[in-house]
Order: sequence, then C-alpha cells, then structure tokens
Amino acid sequence: MIELTERAAKHVSDFLENRGHGEGIRVGVRTAGCSGLAYVLEFVDDPEPTDDSFESNGVKVFVDPKSMVYLNGLRMDYVTEGLNEGFKFTNPNQKGECGCGESFTV
Repeated sequence: MIELTERAAKHVSDFLENRGHGEGIRVGVRTAGCSGLAYVLEFVDDPEPTDDSFESNGVKVFVDPKSMVYLNGLRMDYVTEGLNEGFKFTNPNQKGECGCGESFTV
C-alpha cells in the first residue's frame, strides 16, 4: 500500500485539475545516484494493466510491480522546508540514503 498525506493528495489533485486530465499519479523507482535507487513520479493518463493501484485521500496511486517490492508501505507527504517545497518520502523498506538525499538503498 502507498499512502499520501492530505497535503500531498491536495497537491496532486490540484495539479491534475490544472493539467485538465489524468487518472492519478504513478510512483516508481529507478537506478540512480550513489545509493542505488531514486523515486520517480509521473502523472498517469492511462494506467498499465499490470499496475497495482491504491486510493489515498481521494487520489489514485499507481505502482508498477517491479517498484512495488521497494515501495510497499511508502508514505508520501508534501512539505515546505525553508524556501524549498516538495514530496517527502517515508519508506519502511529504506535502509540508508546518500548524503544529498537524492537516492536510497533497501
């Protein structure tokens, strides 16, 4: 399961509304950075038949089966820290991350 906080869900919903179309958001991982994996987010217009799907605070979340192994239990928040704002990922599978926070290990 993937959970979006109310603030994260509102951010995604607002963006989808401004965009004018879309089913929800896809969360995945890709090989990157010095620790091995990085989160990938993209808007979904047509879900893949193999995607796992969840609904969290009114937003549909899609995950490909290969990424689900690394993301099961993920909690996404949308935070403001100083002048920066963006998604914050709390992943129970994560064992470490690189110093810059760009990538993680499981």
